[in-house]
Amino acid sequence: MTSDDPKTKSTKDCPVGRSDAERAKGLAFLSSPWWFPVAMTLGVICLGLLVTIIVLETRLFQVSNLLKQYGGNLTQQENVLQGQILAQRQAENASQMSQRELRDAIETLSQQLHEKSQKQMELHQHNLHLQEALQKVANFSGPCPQGWIWHGEDCYAFSSGPLDWGKSRENCLLLNAQLLKINSTDDLDFIQRAIAHSSSPFWVGLSLRKPNRSWLWEDGSPLKPRLFRLQGGSSQTHSRTCAYLQQGVVFAENCILAAFSICQKKADLWRSQ
Repeated sequence: MTSDDPKTKSTKDCPVGRSDAERAKGLAFLSSPWWFPVAMTLGVICLGLLVTIIVLETRLFQVSNLLKQYGGNLTQQENVLQGQILAQRQAENASQMSQRELRDAIETLSQQLHEKSQKQMELHQHNLHLQEALQKVANFSGPCPQGWIWHGEDCYAFSSGPLDWGKSRENCLLLNAQLLKINSTDDLDFIQRAIAHSSSPFWVGLSLRKPNRSWLWEDGSPLKPRLFRLQGGSSQTHSRTCAYLQQGVVFAENCILAAFSICQKKADLWRSQ
């Protein structure tokens, strides 16, 4: 059998025939009026898909950025929240410490107050005992009336209010006494100590009398020149006729001056025995 066998020829030529047939069909399709609309439709679909993909990618990028920004905000808020929690814990710790310190301070103050209260009660009891003792002493007036001060052979009383010299003299007479007479430096020292707490003037029983205009005590005896120095005596006038004692110094002054007074009388020494 040779290579020119008709059967063999037809077998070898068969693919070529099919290719031509397909080509013919393709040409027939291209010559068909439907291929252009179909191609346009597919092109539009492809273009729409491409646009959709681009839009989706853009949206995806935006969403990714939003997620990143949101994540950053969450991180920042978390840091702020942690800082607030830490500050709150610190404040709570400080408050607890302050409360403990306050409790300790209150306990200390309470203890100190209790101690002071006890001391005050002790002082109050001591004061009561002292008042009882003073009351017993006050009830025992010795050789002087109650409320008078005993010194040497005399009793002394201090007025409760200021009067002029004449009324002060009358007040002493009503008490069976006379205005103060200073007989010695011992008497002067005693009176100065007695009125040392006061800056007020006190009338004494010394006055400038006519006709000789000499300084005399109430009993008529003259003033001893070296006992004390009378301030204002060198410029005696009619208005300067009475004497008062103030802060250890004796002054000459108008008798109408309102001042306190000191009454004096002899102590009943037999009464104290």
